[in-house]
Amino acid sequence: MSKARPIRDIFGWIAHRLTANYWSLALGAVLLAPLVFAASLHLDRNGGTAWLLARDLAPAASPETARDAAAMIAGIDAAFLTLYFSISLIVLTIAAGNLGVRLIDRWLGKRLVRVSIAGLCFTLVHAVLTMMAIDADATLDETPLITFAACVLLLAVNTIMLAVATHDLGRSMFIDKAIDQLSSDARSHVVDVVGRADFHLENGHVIAAPRNGYVEGAELNRIADALDECGPAMLLVAPGQHVLEGEPLLRSQRPCPKERDIVRAIPIGEFRSNSQGAVFQIRLLVEIAARALSPAVNDFYTALAAVDALTEAATRHCSNWVDENETPVSAQHNHIALPGQDFAGLFADPLAALRQAAAPYPSVSIRILGNLARLSGRFCEEKDGLRQFLVDYGSSLHQQARAQCEIDFDRSALDRALSRLKTAGAAR
Repeated sequence: MSKARPIRDIFGWIAHRLTANYWSLALGAVLLAPLVFAASLHLDRNGGTAWLLARDLAPAASPETARDAAAMIAGIDAAFLTLYFSISLIVLTIAAGNLGVRLIDRWLGKRLVRVSIAGLCFTLVHAVLTMMAIDADATLDETPLITFAACVLLLAVNTIMLAVATHDLGRSMFIDKAIDQLSSDARSHVVDVVGRADFHLENGHVIAAPRNGYVEGAELNRIADALDECGPAMLLVAPGQHVLEGEPLLRSQRPCPKERDIVRAIPIGEFRSNSQGAVFQIRLLVEIAARALSPAVNDFYTALAAVDALTEAATRHCSNWVDENETPVSAQHNHIALPGQDFAGLFADPLAALRQAAAPYPSVSIRILGNLARLSGRFCEEKDGLRQFLVDYGSSLHQQARAQCEIDFDRSALDRALSRLKTAGAAR
């Protein structure tokens, strides 16, 4: 067991590096293709072709036919690769104007996209090498038939992958699907926290950020292991927060001999990304709503869908409410404080931005107030602080939206929506 674990870790690290960016898996596929080609060619020259001919399974009638077909397959693969990039460029350009570039980053981060690009690159290189290996003037028993058959099979797989990837590209840019996926991701990326009233760590050893950037997250298990000899600790930055080199990342009760392990467990990226979890996804939902409500787009139905999705995301995080007189700590490691990762830390700033964007639209503001009432009535049991948080936010939204209403009918509708929220907040 002790020897197998490092091997799994090594293979896991290799797999992560291959899929950690957009190009590395494609590069690996291009480098792997000649090796696979060489292996199949060796098999052909050591009885593989003869085995096919003996059983009348030759995939080509003549060497010239095989060479022409391999050349055609190489051309088709090149066309597939060009087509996929062209369609992607067009769709993503449109998406950048309508939905924002952060949705493009989510698409680029999908494993299916990377595998599709890698498969197209692999097949193209393999087909070109196969064409070069076939001599049109040779006899059929001197033709690498297994290699050629593999080329045909790869074309079939590639065609299916192109259809799947192109469909996925279109669906990924369908705004309602993107909103639903963001809500689902925000509900699944939950760091469970609980309130702790006796957590005090004003002084202690500070571990500083090694570089500028955005905090991607924190591997709490690794941090907990590294803190064995350091006492309680407080993570001073939340995922998504920007830090400057030298700013405090973590404060521990005592100096940590494994400080380098702690720094590695708090990755810092150059830009905001989906890897930051719920903090990114919640803000992206708000960005979609705000963009939809802008005069340039004026699509309030999309804004309503984003508001509903944000409400769905909030239902999973209601259990992470922590009162103001308590400190959020990890539910699994209650000696590690996580300020800013409770419900208020995740939602306060995004909701403020949503209020500002929705205020000129009474229908959207009324929907938000209605969703707040649903949250308060169903998901805030024994959480008076969370109820009050929702009522206070609803009141500020009501005030700003009412000030911008042009007719009394909308003002009355806003008043009724706020009244329902206060009633739901007071219900037991």
